[in-house]
Amino acid sequence: MQRRKITSTRVELTELGFGASVIGNLYRVTPAEDAASAVEAAWHAGVRYFDTAPHYGLGLSEARLGAALRHRPRDEYVVSSKVGRLLVPNESPRGVDSEGFVVRDDLRRQWDFSRDGVLRSIEATLERTGLDRLDVVYLHDPDEHWRQAAEEAMPALADLRDQGVIGAIGAGMNQSAMLARFVRETAADVVMLAGRYSLLDQSALDDVLPAAHEHGRSVVAVGVFNSGLLARDRPAEGMKYDYQDAPTHLVTRAQRIAEVCEEHGTSLPAAALTFPFTHPSIINVTLGMRNPEQVMRNVELHRRRVPTGLWDDLRAQGLIRPDVPA
Repeated sequence: MQRRKITSTRVELTELGFGASVIGNLYRVTPAEDAASAVEAAWHAGVRYFDTAPHYGLGLSEARLGAALRHRPRDEYVVSSKVGRLLVPNESPRGVDSEGFVVRDDLRRQWDFSRDGVLRSIEATLERTGLDRLDVVYLHDPDEHWRQAAEEAMPALADLRDQGVIGAIGAGMNQSAMLARFVRETAADVVMLAGRYSLLDQSALDDVLPAAHEHGRSVVAVGVFNSGLLARDRPAEGMKYDYQDAPTHLVTRAQRIAEVCEEHGTSLPAAALTFPFTHPSIINVTLGMRNPEQVMRNVELHRRRVPTGLWDDLRAQGLIRPDVPA
């Protein structure tokens, strides 16, 4: 599988990445054997970039990913995790996590973008994964913590990068405006952009993507199916968009895009996965993969040829913005 380098670093990501949030029991239980076999299937398919975070399953995702990769040659793959949420003992557990993961809530998340919090978070991640290092570290959802994230956390990560402890640093968010600030105003090498450059939302063209292009930074795209509305050949009412029921006008638009995809001999999910690469700053698309079947479907979609003329037709019909790069 082709690799692309995070600009100004030595870190190379395969174009398709393994998103490990779902093996942390996101929304429902993922059996341990499914999690292990999903990582195994991804490896055999050529995927060498794996993304996790303490937030995912209160550490379960990190533990499972580390166990699945531990016997692999360390220099052959890239692992990213995140800082900003420390896991601390939960003084008032209710039995199950309240933030979307089906795990016991013996731990809770504590926001902390201080220098000490960053160092403690990385140390804890290395302990949970059993890995000797992290290749990429992102600030995780610092929406309400700009000042501390920019003035304490990012400099701490930059020091670790400059010492050679980490290969690349950045931030990951569901919005694009603050990511543009990280690109322009901090030492970030790469940002993880969730859902804001997809077939249904190109708002990142207004801020973070031109900033990344101007400053020579790289972008990893996640959430390219917009919570599911773009994940099937034929979108339908009741599907999700940005974690909620998709509004009718977006379902209709997705259906129209799907029809144009069929006219070009491809499918809506294949086009959704390929679309982010229309922008030169985007080097990777990372998808959640819960089991080997999902892995193989995503790999097949990634390998499927999407005619470049599709984007021209979608522009002409007003289904994507006219300033989407050719």
